[in-house]
Amino acid sequence: MNAHSWSRILQVGEGFRLADVDPSSTPGYHGHKAEGERDLAAGLDELNVLQERLFAESRVGVAEDSVLLILQAMDSAGKGGIVRHVVGGVDPQGVMLTAFKAPTAEERAHDFLWRVEKRLPEAGFIGVFDRSHYEDVLIGRVRSLAPADEIERRYGAITAFEDAAVAAGTRIVKVMLHISPEEQKSRLMERLERPDKYWKYNPGDVDERMLWDEYMAAYQTVFERTSTAAAPWHVVPADRKWYARLAVQELLLDALQRIDPQWPAADFDVEAEKKRLAAS
Repeated sequence: MNAHSWSRILQVGEGFRLADVDPSSTPGYHGHKAEGERDLAAGLDELNVLQERLFAESRVGVAEDSVLLILQAMDSAGKGGIVRHVVGGVDPQGVMLTAFKAPTAEERAHDFLWRVEKRLPEAGFIGVFDRSHYEDVLIGRVRSLAPADEIERRYGAITAFEDAAVAAGTRIVKVMLHISPEEQKSRLMERLERPDKYWKYNPGDVDERMLWDEYMAAYQTVFERTSTAAAPWHVVPADRKWYARLAVQELLLDALQRIDPQWPAADFDVEAEKKRLAAS
């Protein structure tokens, strides 16, 4: 299956229901874990070449496009693993990573998109949002951190913001890693049983688990209101980490293949420089 097929299979379409997605499934892929890990390693070679071409275009000033990977999920769904095992395999010089936390006092003094706009990737770069502006209509809605009319306004503001970014040359890949509550419980328990994982554990994660149904409803609304032709959502089942990593890699490959970056041509006389170098 090529990268375009992954995008089509995982994309949120009309009539999509999150409740119908099995978090342990592997849509579009019939191999097992060992095969998936081999395919992930093989795909990294192509990802590296395409990303290096894109970055090379930025270095000589001819890049027009960028890619923005937006990762949203419940806690422990594997966002960090995606960053390490997929994005972490390419040249870090060409990657802009932002892990959005609770807004600072300065950020709260501006519109919720103010801090996000500043982190859009430059032409020639891959940007990664580990959580994003969607927190403002997810936890913002579930925890009533803003009035209902303000939450409603934000859906339209997000689509307008993303439409403008796409028009300016950014290909947006929006991914929700869909984990089951049972798998999340297992992963959180592992963090409590391993001293080397304590730093990953947040007692507040258990509080958020108590609101699971509310969060799933909030995600459903996000898909209905913000999955657009310019920036569609993709839901990736995430109970199997190897599958989620492979799927996101394929979505990135699809975006880069559509850009089709090329090695920049030399802006100097190659043969003359060979002679100069040989004589030096």
